[in-house]
Amino acid sequence: MLETWHRLDTRRRIILAGAAILTVVAVLSLAQVATRPSMVLLYSGLDPAEAGEVVGALEQMNVQPEVRGNAIYVAEDQRDRARLALARDGLPRQGQAGYELLDKLSGFSATTDMFNAAYWRAKEGELARTILATSGVRAVRVHIATPSRRPFARDAAGASASVTVTMAGGVLTQTQATAIRYLVALAVAELSPGRVAVIDSRAGMVLAPGTDTPAASAAGEAAEREARLKAEIEQLISARVGRDKVRVSITVETDREAETITEKLIQPDSRVTISTDIEEISDTSSGSAGSVTIASNLPDGDAGAADTRSSERTESRERANYDYSEIQRQTVRQAGAVRRISVAVLVDGITSTGADGEPVWEPRSEAELKTLRRLVVAAIGFDEARGDIVTVESMEFQPDATPGALVESSPLLRLFERNAMTLIQIGVLSLVVLVLALMVVRPILTRPVPALAAVGAIAGPAPAAGEPAGADALAAPGQPALAAPEGGENRSVPDGDTLRLAVTERPEQTASMLREWLAPTELVSGEREVA
Repeated sequence: MLETWHRLDTRRRIILAGAAILTVVAVLSLAQVATRPSMVLLYSGLDPAEAGEVVGALEQMNVQPEVRGNAIYVAEDQRDRARLALARDGLPRQGQAGYELLDKLSGFSATTDMFNAAYWRAKEGELARTILATSGVRAVRVHIATPSRRPFARDAAGASASVTVTMAGGVLTQTQATAIRYLVALAVAELSPGRVAVIDSRAGMVLAPGTDTPAASAAGEAAEREARLKAEIEQLISARVGRDKVRVSITVETDREAETITEKLIQPDSRVTISTDIEEISDTSSGSAGSVTIASNLPDGDAGAADTRSSERTESRERANYDYSEIQRQTVRQAGAVRRISVAVLVDGITSTGADGEPVWEPRSEAELKTLRRLVVAAIGFDEARGDIVTVESMEFQPDATPGALVESSPLLRLFERNAMTLIQIGVLSLVVLVLALMVVRPILTRPVPALAAVGAIAGPAPAAGEPAGADALAAPGQPALAAPEGGENRSVPDGDTLRLAVTERPEQTASMLREWLAPTELVSGEREVA
């Protein structure tokens, strides 16, 4: 390496040194990228305040986070430990603050208005936390409006509330909205479910205030029942005819109104004695009466003959109470009862290859269609008295105008998507190292170095008479001349020691010989003729 270095000129030494430095820098950068830890997602979609708390806690735990927009990334080997440590400290905070707001209030400095405001904030935060625990919900905001107390107001307005829900995927269903409405209404005193509005941030209003809750829930239940039955029937029929060869349409008619029916049935032939009351009355009376004279007023006077009378009365009364047996029946029908189900199933026929090689379509047999209809009837709970309708037909499906193929990403593509920047950096550094090695270092090290720097610039005179010319003049005494490699001319190729000795002792002849070697044959012959 030292011998090669000394043979190079100054310009080539500078190029080689620069290439060596760039190669070392590229290798160190490549090693740094290769040893850099793989960053994985810790949390995303956090509010700025919550993200700041999480980043501060990670820095205190000596975990270096990387913030990309609203997402926080950490090293892959530290993710699980960081999540457990943050969960221990209650980070990130799920939703709004709850009843812990009341712990910060002091009884000496807090007024009634301050306590009421903190109480309702805590109530909203607790409700948001409860709703956020529902599967598929990403963010929730709850607002409760409470009227001020006015004792002499005649028409006092009650409390009202609104709930805004952001789903992680899809939209909020009617059933979920109804559950949220009742959750908020039962958690707040004097709040009716009809005064709670539920809003999906993507789909808009789901349940408006004043909406009849039973009717709204009935409509939502009907739509969900249709979707469930459609999925079940398509899965059932596609197992026989194929996934893309069946179409199902279901309509479920439900009662939108609730009613209460009371029946009272009296049976006149079934008389029953309830009670019997018997009363008896007996009365007896007697008395005497005579004539009254003057003598009857005397002490010994005779009052006259007495007339004696007596009477007796007996009365008996019986009262019986009867009643008829009766049957009272009360039936309550809530909204949402199924009134009728209509099902239409369209299946594709059978495609086979004809004698000419062209595809031939044939409808399915009646026996197969009847079998498929029986399956549908059993799946929906068919009731003929209710008026259910099931139709199964076989018709040819038309191909889509713009058919497409399902494209799935390969494992290499998924790897590139996850670590795109890292792979790009590695590729660029590898390309730099390869270019430096092939375009700079390799040509310098493999390029032949001439023995004399002044070859080709020396134009010595022709050899004198009687002196050997060309390679024969450089041959050492006692050594035979070597055969020329090409051209038919006798050109001797001496070894290294002979060449160095000849350069030292016979510089003119050496220069002439080298010029003859390097110049074309025609040019050498012309020079000889001129000489």
